[in-house]
Amino acid sequence: NFAEWLGDKLFMRTYERGVEDETLSCGTGVTAAALSLAAELHWPAGAHRISVDTPGGTLRVHFTLEDDGSYRDIWLTGPARHVYSGTIRPAGLY
Repeated sequence: NFAEWLGDKLFMRTYERGVEDETLSCGTGVTAAALSLAAELHWPAGAHRISVDTPGGTLRVHFTLEDDGSYRDIWLTGPARHVYSGTIRPAGLY
């Protein structure tokens, strides 16, 4: 994941190993980047929301930062859209 913080929004692009290409988004990466940003910028304890722009759309990470630096109530919200359909034949499973 490659992320850049500009103003009040995080911009992110994801290259996925296994896919061997850029993907539209990565929920795990978006969440990790948002929490890392809060730690790096020493945000105060309390409830926070970070908007993250990805090629697949804008996602929002909601979380509560505790006084001890831990996180709780972590939520990822945003649009979901169908981008692929496929069929796996039983012979392809072996």
